[in-house]
Amino acid sequence: MTTSDLIGVPDDIEGHSAQEFEFEVVTVNGLGEITERQTHTAKQFIENLDGGVSLGMVVIPGGTFLMGSRAGYGYEDERPQHSVRVSSFLMGKYPVTQEQWEGVMEWIPPCRCRGVRRPVDRVSWYDAREFCERLSERTGRVYRLPSEAEWEYACRARTTTPFYFGETITTDLANYVGEHIYRSEPKGIYRHETTEVGSFPPNAFGLYDMHGNVWEWCADAWHDNYVGAPADGSVWESRSDSQRVLRGGCWHDPPGLCRSAARLTHVPHEGEDFFGFRVALASLEQNTQTQSGTNRARANQRIHPTRLIARRIRTWFRR
Repeated sequence: MTTSDLIGVPDDIEGHSAQEFEFEVVTVNGLGEITERQTHTAKQFIENLDGGVSLGMVVIPGGTFLMGSRAGYGYEDERPQHSVRVSSFLMGKYPVTQEQWEGVMEWIPPCRCRGVRRPVDRVSWYDAREFCERLSERTGRVYRLPSEAEWEYACRARTTTPFYFGETITTDLANYVGEHIYRSEPKGIYRHETTEVGSFPPNAFGLYDMHGNVWEWCADAWHDNYVGAPADGSVWESRSDSQRVLRGGCWHDPPGLCRSAARLTHVPHEGEDFFGFRVALASLEQNTQTQSGTNRARANQRIHPTRLIARRIRTWFRR
């Protein structure tokens, strides 16, 4: 994709304290050897949460890309490959961490892999959506899960290769089961756990951990293929109470399931050991109606301090 394909960035980003940050992007060949290193810059908006915890939201410029895999590559649910035009938006720089989750939700799931800078795991699609709702109430901005098209577009970051690193990956670049190989790269390690966010190089948009570590929930309902998929990057819903989509692969998967186009389906009410998410924003504009809900939500929590605990107990007994 060339710069002429880019639609631009959210109109209101310049009116906020957007920070420019610099990072290195690497490219590998089929042997897993780094063949190129480039310095990139991107803009991010920092959302400050309680207790000194913050959330970095990276500006993703809009553009057009080919979603999915062409015939002979990937799996049937990744076809037909089709053109999608995505409007500019903001996406979480990292998967939501355990300290960010606790800062917003005021409780922490029984994560398999503990660590304040590790991704929150064992969260269901409903849990992830509730996090977005509570974060929206707190900030006045409409946080949400990314659409599946937004996720893949942001992951690819203008690349067309299986991974944003190139033709393959190595365990020096991502957290997956390194006992398996994708092309001709050497075998790597199997860590058996998540790693802290930001432990590996980002893509050209400045997003980290899009390959491996934890599967990430998207907003979309599951469809067995892309026949009839929207071409504007919007969420693709279903008439039924459908299963939901996850993207990115995880620490417990071989590299082929960590490709930019790879997909997973799961029921929305269960959170597995390797399920996490990151958040998205269409705009930094604050919604006064959303803000007014913040005080009501906090008041309800003060009046009923055991409500969340009871709900979590019921949820986990169902699993």
